Amino acid sequence: MTEFNYKKWNIILGWVSFAVALITYTLTLEPTVSSWDCGEYIATAVNLEVGHPPGAPLFQMLGAFFAMFTSDPSQLAKMVNFMSGLASAFTILFMFWTITNLARKMAFKNGKLGNNEAIAVLGSGLVGALAYTFSDSFWFSAVEGEVYAMSSFLMALLFWLGLRWESELNTPRGNKWLVLISFVVGLSFGVHILSLLVIPSIVLVYFFKTYKDINIKTTAIATLVAILVLAFVFKFLFPFTLKFFSVAELFFINQVGLPYNSGTIIAGIVLIGLFFYGLKYTRKKNLVTANTLVLSVLFIMIGFSSWLMLPIRANADTIINENNPSSARELLAYYNREQYGDSNVFYDNYYSVAYDREQDADNPYKDDKPKYEKIDGKYVIVNRYKNVLPNYSSKHKGFIPRMVNPASEQQYKSIAGIPARSKRRPTFLENIKFMVDFQFGYMYGRYFMWNFVGRQNDIQGHLDVENGNWLSGINFVDEARLGSQQNLPDDIKNNKG
Repeated sequence: MTEFNYKKWNIILGWVSFAVALITYTLTLEPTVSSWDCGEYIATAVNLEVGHPPGAPLFQMLGAFFAMFTSDPSQLAKMVNFMSGLASAFTILFMFWTITNLARKMAFKNGKLGNNEAIAVLGSGLVGALAYTFSDSFWFSAVEGEVYAMSSFLMALLFWLGLRWESELNTPRGNKWLVLISFVVGLSFGVHILSLLVIPSIVLVYFFKTYKDINIKTTAIATLVAILVLAFVFKFLFPFTLKFFSVAELFFINQVGLPYNSGTIIAGIVLIGLFFYGLKYTRKKNLVTANTLVLSVLFIMIGFSSWLMLPIRANADTIINENNPSSARELLAYYNREQYGDSNVFYDNYYSVAYDREQDADNPYKDDKPKYEKIDGKYVIVNRYKNVLPNYSSKHKGFIPRMVNPASEQQYKSIAGIPARSKRRPTFLENIKFMVDFQFGYMYGRYFMWNFVGRQNDIQGHLDVENGNWLSGINFVDEARLGSQQNLPDDIKNNKG
């Protein structure tokens, strides 16, 4: 098989996997809505309204586009669901090309790509892509109007773009792929932040391509840098951009006396000016790397501009207008999910805090964020929320808290081996035991098996043998974990889940 033929079949089989996925998802689409956030997403997409924080404006705008293809209101939900099916089919397409890209690199280690190696590479791409096509969770999200299908598509697209960047990294215009990656990263914020998890993997692809002295130390440093890049995009770039707009809005309205949204417009002009100057200066000084970085950040911001839909539609006072993010200040609160409160994944309360609710002796309460409202041409603080949040003592706090919900106390104790009547705080080792045994071992392991082996039913259960387990259909495998599968009642034996 020649190189030309490999490229041809790589393209053909990629689109074959796309067609199989699209036909499958189209034939199994939800005709209306599923019983969770789908109803809200579909309603806000069709009418371009404002859903719950942190929002999905790009998803909603694309949903509105797909809804235009029917004049029958009863088919609107199905059209938005089809958008998820189409996005999922494209996910399979880029997954096929990602697998063949990586497999081809492995095959080339032994010399040139012969016929047998090419067939193996294409076969592995087809098997991997189609296995994912029919996996439980992916198929589930592919047929309903939720953000996870489109988020999966953006993740697949981002990693494929990362591999294209890697293959052309040393060419004169190779960094065009980095600029495109940056744009897609910005678009991801308009769907779901899950897509951003691809960023560290792209950084590591760059590291393994460009650095020759690869060892444990350099790999550890590269991994840390990859995490910092993700943190820069997620925790710094967007929050501080919105903060800049929010501060400018408050200043120019409250201090200068300009009309509402003037501060936002001025901040936008300043931001555009900074990018213009940065690109002009780095080009003049021939600072290629700096110019590329400024251009990348600019394209992230261009992708992020889908968020402008939220304040525009909030000011239109749509029927569904959750949190009313009609100005830069409200949009920042919307992005930060302020309505959900704070939780610390590194150090926080265990479930045992429910026993005594002992508050810190020196600072028993802490402040919440102040609430602003538009009154007489200004932003006025109508509630400073001073000393409204209880500040619990460290008596029931711990590092990397996993057992936090008082309602699940008995399950926590059973798994971690804590006495049922104990009212003490779990130890760090008990906490880690729960994380390893249940979250990593049982829950993640079960989730993997659900997708690629089979599931017992759709009921989560409470760690029993009748509900929520993975099931292979091979008697001796299942009986070793769940007991005899021979004389099951019909509602279990014939459960469509």
